[in-house]
Amino acid sequence: MEAERRSTPPPKSGADKPGELQRGPLTPEQLRRIEINRMKAKAIREQREAEEAKKRAATPSSLSSVSGVKRTYSSMTASETPATLRDASANRPLDAIKPARNFAKYVEYDFSKMTDTKGGFLTQEDDPYNKALNVRDGKEEQKPAHMTQKEWERQQLLDSLRRERAGPFEPGLSVLEDKSKQKKCRECGSLEIDWKWEELLRCCICHACKEKYPEKYSLLTKTEAKEDYLLTDPELRDEELLPHLERPNPHKSTWNNMMLYLRYQVEEYAFSPKKWGSPEALDAEFERRENEKKRRREAKFKSKLQDLKKRTRVEAYRRNRQGAAGGNFGDDLGKGGRHVHQWGRSVEDPETGIGVKKCVDCGMEIEELEF
Repeated sequence: MEAERRSTPPPKSGADKPGELQRGPLTPEQLRRIEINRMKAKAIREQREAEEAKKRAATPSSLSSVSGVKRTYSSMTASETPATLRDASANRPLDAIKPARNFAKYVEYDFSKMTDTKGGFLTQEDDPYNKALNVRDGKEEQKPAHMTQKEWERQQLLDSLRRERAGPFEPGLSVLEDKSKQKKCRECGSLEIDWKWEELLRCCICHACKEKYPEKYSLLTKTEAKEDYLLTDPELRDEELLPHLERPNPHKSTWNNMMLYLRYQVEEYAFSPKKWGSPEALDAEFERRENEKKRRREAKFKSKLQDLKKRTRVEAYRRNRQGAAGGNFGDDLGKGGRHVHQWGRSVEDPETGIGVKKCVDCGMEIEELEF
């Protein structure tokens, strides 16, 4: 009976879960792949450990071990710079010139790719039909919207040359015109005259003759013409009578422009019968005006001096009357110790106009006081 009884087989060591099929043994190919993957993982781990050890060797160990010491920027920055980091030094090539230490960190911008938003304000380009935005200063010419800055600068240069009559706009020589219409230098007869002087000052003169005859073709300021030739403001402002050039004031830019006149034109008008007639008459008029100025200064000085004398003598007289000794000025105090003046009749001095009294005995003169 016992021989016929069946024995329970021992449980298998790698029993599967209920409901799962039993796994078969691994084939040699699978074992080979597992070993290869294990070796690759091991090599990657060793490589990472070597890189970390190299970083720890490059970073001073004393800084990390000591507490209270700031960490360096390199220790806190990742090895791979993120794209959002706004540090120009990260994108700088290795062979580029390094900036100074104080300017090592800065942000670089490509201005060619930027758009000028005018600070968020509306401009004429945004709303060309808005009259409030199209207010222009009449003194300064604005750049048209359809022109570039380079074209605008070129147009400004051409306008300046056209006003100055220089460069391509300089007038040509009048050799092809009739001899009666040719403009020549009034001194040497040359055809190469200064066209600016001919247009503004109505004087045909070349550059060489201007330097050769400075006593005739030098420029006078408005003040010099008034003081040296005794001309008036209305005469100097008359363009038909005396043409002039205008130049910026060298003393201060905000002052009025200087008015420059040709010396020979000023002298021709000043010495003509319309003004003084001759240089001698001009000198006589100048002398007369100087004498008149001197006379007025002396009269003013004498008037002030007389007023000072009156106030001084009156004050001295009042102090003497109010003195401790008492009595009136010139009283005989007795004992034969003091001379008493006997004043005569008051006579008016023709120069000062003040009455003068003279003592009959001693001849002393005093000015009569008025109270």
